[in-house]
Amino acid sequence: MSCWMPGCPALSMCRGLAALPITCLERAKDLKTRLGILLHKPELGHKIGSSSKLQLGSRRRDSSREVLEWRESFDQLLKSKSGVNAFHTFLKTEFSEENLDFWLACEDFKKTRSKTKLASKANRIFEEFVQNEAPREVNIDHETREITRKNLSGATSACFNEAQAKTRTLMEKDSYPRFLKSASYQDMSRQAASRGTSKRSHT
Repeated sequence: MSCWMPGCPALSMCRGLAALPITCLERAKDLKTRLGILLHKPELGHKIGSSSKLQLGSRRRDSSREVLEWRESFDQLLKSKSGVNAFHTFLKTEFSEENLDFWLACEDFKKTRSKTKLASKANRIFEEFVQNEAPREVNIDHETREITRKNLSGATSACFNEAQAKTRTLMEKDSYPRFLKSASYQDMSRQAASRGTSKRSHT
């Protein structure tokens, strides 16, 4: 574009471009070329963008469904890794996380195959959670405590079954209902429900 008239916008633009260093002009041309290539291949950007959105959307739907499933049963909560984490955080506010920690330790204990490790793990769990005045003593009755103590003499993967079951029942009947009514879970479930509603409205 050229113009001989004074004050012409095109003339002042040309003068401005001429004043730029050559490297800047070369970079501008290179950028223009790259943009042109992308514009002629719109499907590339579409595929990348839609793929990442689908993956993100899928993860959100899965997590939203999971959060809402926690209120269906205590089993559903314990099956979910994020559910266990959320419940553990809640129990900390009530200073009763040792119940869940004991239950998790028992679940891990059951997977032990070595008899030597089984005995040492059993003693460690008993000393930490079960014996009288243990550092993180769980709330079980005297009879269950004594049964568990006797089980240690010939430790098997089932030696904590009764104590674990009592602790689980206590959490299910006592802590779990309070968790569902807590502000943290109510907020999580509202967000999950709104994501689900938003998803249905877009389909």
